[in-house]
Amino acid sequence: MTSPSRRAFITAAAASLLVSCGGPGAGQGTTARPSSTPPPSRSSVSSGSSATAAHALGRSAPVTLRIPAIGVDTPVMGLGLAPDGSVQVPPITAHDRAGWYRHSPTPGQVGPSVILGHVTVGAYGDGVFRHLARLHRGDRIVARLRNGTEAVFAVSAVRTVAKADFPTDDVYGDVGRPELRLITCGGPRAGDEYLDNVIVFAALSPASP
Repeated sequence: MTSPSRRAFITAAAASLLVSCGGPGAGQGTTARPSSTPPPSRSSVSSGSSATAAHALGRSAPVTLRIPAIGVDTPVMGLGLAPDGSVQVPPITAHDRAGWYRHSPTPGQVGPSVILGHVTVGAYGDGVFRHLARLHRGDRIVARLRNGTEAVFAVSAVRTVAKADFPTDDVYGDVGRPELRLITCGGPRAGDEYLDNVIVFAALSPASP
């Protein structure tokens, strides 16, 4: 049974995706194509894949995030809850950063660690996750933690979904191994809002300490 705190986390996290990703004057959204890889399933989480062999890491907040395949090298800020109960998103600034939801597992802990970023940042142009949809299965994601260790993940799937059909359980549901979710906006725009979300699913690599 899902605990009240778990239900609150899922509700808040899902609600956060309804806010603007970039604000007025942000320009065109990412043109994201559907991934050729299937979405992760609950059965695959407990399967005997190589990623399952990765040892979970202790709790330590992420301080930077690198995604070599798309040129991302960003500081990571902590995100909490907004006054309306939704998860905060990073501020719209010239020096855009990714943000880790601090009530989710830290990268490398068992469970889905959630990191959000903008696709565009208003008049400032491209956001830190502008090219998130270009990732492919096997691409590396490296989160450097406050304790000096690195959590290295491999992309398992990239999905573009309508915000109205956001797969809450796939993104925020319990999993039995360390996983990562990167989330931004994408697809067509309606006024100042993007209609879709781009979601990257990744699992901790056995190469992590």
